[in-house]
Amino acid sequence: MSGPLLQLTRSMPFDIEQTALRDMRHHIDLATHFVAGLDSVAFRNDVYAVVRCLEIISEASRRVSDALKDRHPSIERRQMAAAGNVYRHNYEDVAAEYVWETVQRSLPPLRTAIEQELRDQR
Repeated sequence: MSGPLLQLTRSMPFDIEQTALRDMRHHIDLATHFVAGLDSVAFRNDVYAVVRCLEIISEASRRVSDALKDRHPSIERRQMAAAGNVYRHNYEDVAAEYVWETVQRSLPPLRTAIEQELRDQR
């Protein structure tokens, strides 16, 4: 690799936000891939991989600007950020049915919003 490594700092909010959006999109795609072809009963065997994707999506969602979040009021951003705490700290409360519903209903509109942002910021 040539040249110095780019180190992200707080003075580069655009880069941090772009990275967070790309991370979220990648983990939405992974979670969707993990459940492809499964019904909610078969999904219970793969719930752990999907929960990890949701943890990362939750954490990355905390790194995008309020302005970006405000452009997409239909995305339940507080619930998305708070869900990571449940996945990490209240793991006994994580029901496969809740995770399934999140992947099926919440991730598609989130991915659409992320794609729009990434397209608009080019």
